Amino acid sequence: AYTPVLELLPGYRVEAARSRENLMQSVIRLDSMERMMNDMITYNNNIALIMEGKTPVVRTVGKEDSIRTNKTLVVPSREDSLLRAELEGEGPYSLGQSTGGGAARKPIEMVAPIEGIVIERFDIKRENFGIRIAASPDTQIVAADDGVVVMNLWTPETGYLIEIQHSNNLISIYKNLSKSLVAKGQRIKRGGVIGSNTEVLADGGDAKIFEFELWSNGKPVDPESYIVF
Repeated sequence: AYTPVLELLPGYRVEAARSRENLMQSVIRLDSMERMMNDMITYNNNIALIMEGKTPVVRTVGKEDSIRTNKTLVVPSREDSLLRAELEGEGPYSLGQSTGGGAARKPIEMVAPIEGIVIERFDIKRENFGIRIAASPDTQIVAADDGVVVMNLWTPETGYLIEIQHSNNLISIYKNLSKSLVAKGQRIKRGGVIGSNTEVLADGGDAKIFEFELWSNGKPVDPESYIVF
């Protein structure tokens, strides 16, 4: 059979395999960077839409990535296997632990923005990006967590609408308030009063129901996964 001359040189096959492995890893890193950049662009665009009072675009999960690693090219060494077992298991370097002395990672602590009954739950398929809570008229509404007020406006459709930017790329949105007690740019503490819900209308009509949304990295998430109502 025909054999290239380079194949006969000592060490050529090892270097060729190493080059293929490095090339594959570079392609994977570029693909990962592209996904991160697209996610960042989507996040920034959604924040801009939220600031304008519009409905952000929710990207659905599509097909799997077209780039796949060929596991036959990279055979994990014994050291790689031991490191992976240490990261996935328990111990000071476990991915399930925080960096602070091996203590368990502390969950996000948030409080319910209002005392009431959840009458409509999060359902992204129906474009319910939050939950609706029935409460007594003129009940106080509080901030779910520490943050900064990034929007405070009034419209005939939603009454007062307040948005608060929190850490961890979280944004909480409060709709259908009858009163607002905060200003844009104001820092607010968890549990701090930001306003009150819609009062009963004088003509006997139905009052608007308080709505609460929670967004993480530009995407709506179920508030009941973060807060006990």
